[in-house]
Amino acid sequence: MVNKVYGLLGICSKAGKVISGTDIILENLPKKKVSLVIVAEDASEKTIKNIKYYCKKENVELLMYGNIFENSKSIGKHNRAVIGIIDKNLANTLKKVIHGGEEFGKN
Repeated sequence: MVNKVYGLLGICSKAGKVISGTDIILENLPKKKVSLVIVAEDASEKTIKNIKYYCKKENVELLMYGNIFENSKSIGKHNRAVIGIIDKNLANTLKKVIHGGEEFGKN
């Protein structure tokens, strides 16, 4: 069974609704272009602290999920610890799935 979160991240990526990498996310947070930030649980402490600070400052939700390898693989990139979702609807769906609420693809 494929993890629903990784499936959704793949869909977001193919739709062009994902940005990844610490620098590009920090650049887009003040512009209010990022709706959700996902940080890999095995990211460095410095990266986590930095992203948490800016997400709180810009009032953007941050979720800790998965590991760098799986998160990167799901969006078709290599070695990405931080992923930003730029579409509000997709961000809300991802939040529901990660928090165990409404499941993606379930009728």
